[in-house]
Amino acid sequence: MGMKPKIYVETSVISYLTARASRDFATVARQEFSRQWWGRRGETYQVSISTLGLQEISKGDVNAASRRLAVCEGLDCLRVDRRAIELARRLLADGMIPKTEAEDALHIALATTSRMDYIASWNFAHLVGPGPKFRLQTHLAKLGFARPLLATPEELLEVL
Repeated sequence: MGMKPKIYVETSVISYLTARASRDFATVARQEFSRQWWGRRGETYQVSISTLGLQEISKGDVNAASRRLAVCEGLDCLRVDRRAIELARRLLADGMIPKTEAEDALHIALATTSRMDYIASWNFAHLVGPGPKFRLQTHLAKLGFARPLLATPEELLEVL
């Protein structure tokens, strides 16, 4: 078999994966899709997180943060560099991501400049919703970048 596609896991996936069971139907579904995909990810993907992602998941309740960090042990870790910061600033300046969501822009930039094939996320508002996904991928191509495919764990299960 050839090389596995590279996938960047954004922190919303880790949060759904490790959160306590919810009573909300949509949240329960996202938690279950996250668990199913996470359990099978190694069969298909080379998974990475970033130093930014690790910082984000280490915040909040100590026990919850500990669960989040534990599932990320052994993952490749992308480091924030000048190219990613410059692209994130460009995405914010061009209105692709709201200025209040600089971390989201940096997640996209890190995955893009690191040449990830996919970004796994549950962030519909800024990343994987149909509108944001189309705008981001079109804009990244216009800027000359190979664009990672933005997808939810549910969508990624379909490619396993």
